[in-house]
Amino acid sequence: MQTVLKYIPKIKKRQVLPAIIFVDSNLAYCTMDYYQFLFAIGAIFLAVYYYYTSVYNFWKNRGIPGPKPSMLTGNIMGPLTPKTCLATAVKKWYDDLKNEPFFGIYEGQTPVLVVNDLELVRDVFIRDFSVFMDRGTRIFEKIEPLTQHLAFLEPEKWKLLRPKLSPVFTSGKMKEMFPLIAECAGNLENLLDKVANSEQPVNCHEMAAKFMIDVIGSCAFGINMNAIADEDSKFRKMAKKLIDHSFRQIVCESCKRYAPSLFKVIGGYLQPKEIDDFFIGLVRDTMNYREENNVFRPDVIHMLMELKKHPEKIENIELTDSLLTAQAFVFFMAGFHTSSLAMGHALYELAQHQDVQDKVRQEVRNVHKSGGTLNYGDIKEMKYLEKVFNETLRKYPVTPRLRRGAMEDYTFKGTKLTIPKGTKVYIPVYGFHYDSDIYPEPEKFDPERFNEEAVAARHPMSYLPFGSGPRNCIGARFAHYQSMVGLSTILRNHKVDVCEKTMIPYEPDPRSDFLIPKRGIHLKLSKVANS
Repeated sequence: MQTVLKYIPKIKKRQVLPAIIFVDSNLAYCTMDYYQFLFAIGAIFLAVYYYYTSVYNFWKNRGIPGPKPSMLTGNIMGPLTPKTCLATAVKKWYDDLKNEPFFGIYEGQTPVLVVNDLELVRDVFIRDFSVFMDRGTRIFEKIEPLTQHLAFLEPEKWKLLRPKLSPVFTSGKMKEMFPLIAECAGNLENLLDKVANSEQPVNCHEMAAKFMIDVIGSCAFGINMNAIADEDSKFRKMAKKLIDHSFRQIVCESCKRYAPSLFKVIGGYLQPKEIDDFFIGLVRDTMNYREENNVFRPDVIHMLMELKKHPEKIENIELTDSLLTAQAFVFFMAGFHTSSLAMGHALYELAQHQDVQDKVRQEVRNVHKSGGTLNYGDIKEMKYLEKVFNETLRKYPVTPRLRRGAMEDYTFKGTKLTIPKGTKVYIPVYGFHYDSDIYPEPEKFDPERFNEEAVAARHPMSYLPFGSGPRNCIGARFAHYQSMVGLSTILRNHKVDVCEKTMIPYEPDPRSDFLIPKRGIHLKLSKVANS
């Protein structure tokens, strides 16, 4: 300011100074920088606004209807800011737009096509499988090495690995493994008696999870995981960590979904290494032990050992410890998680429908008259229990939507819609399962929906608890049998009832992409005398 004042003449007393604008060069620069800053902020805002409005016009420009997306998160809020669970959202979208062959949503900024028409769903899963072989899931193998499994693998690797692992789950192999499942059922029965004697409510989802962990440990890993008897079982602790909703894991999942480029940079700091290290070490040590002691078991580990011995049978794939472990890990994850949910949900419905429960118990006792250990043939004869299990999976499909990715530009038959290569496709399983045009009174638990006549009358794509087509769940048969064994073991000599802790009505966890009860499945278990 002094540089300006020195040029002002001295003023006599009471002399009025004319209005003068004082301009400092530094002040001028500051003013200019201020306006430039505001202009830059405005330009950035407009650019971001234009980007998102253009992104969210993807389906509108193609004439495809859909729910209005939110900025940044699109239509799927994700675990960080859940408003409603994914299953509920899928059902609402489907109910609003089920008369359309498809509609468009956004996962973050990624456009996703939801296919409603059952014939088009059959095209996606079966007829045009070569186009939709991709599961539509991006994996970061360096950050999350155990995601390199059959469920997520890119098509080329999947095509090479699936035929090598599928023999483990044939009917013949299931029959061989059945005594191992039955042995775990015996341990479950001991736990049931203790729970019944305590007269305290039990979390049936948790109880089923312990049983499933022991079954998977024995049948897939050849290890006694001891989750039923040991409250401090290391395997049960690892299983809990896998489905934990800690803040760290929520941030990890949100970053992976909405900012994959950022996840590539910081994902390694967010991902818990304890789980990866535990399972990779477990599989490596189990293989080494079997090799050194000449141990043979017809299970997943054996198949992986054969692959490792003969890598030339699978070209263009490096059979690393993490890749091999991932194939065993997915059976552990899916085996205990999805099957325990199915068992828990079945018991939840049976506790509220005592007439159905009594009918199941009578069938189990009629089939298993001699007592003792269940056998493979016994389970195949329990037709009504199978209907109960199927109806449970209709009401509570663990995965409310199935994903696929277009591997090339694709035009849906009978329509004018062409989606570009890389477009994600969703199949609204939860919407189909609750469509009153397909399943009258869908909220009602009715096992008779799955008698032969009713099943034959429905479209095969209207019931998809395990997916469909070549890339369906490889362990579906195994999940079916272990769940049937668990349910028949519980219901043969025990009864489940609702109690003060039972969650009625049912509330799904809004933080999960899966259909998981918000507060567990707490029921009362009591002993039933033999008639």
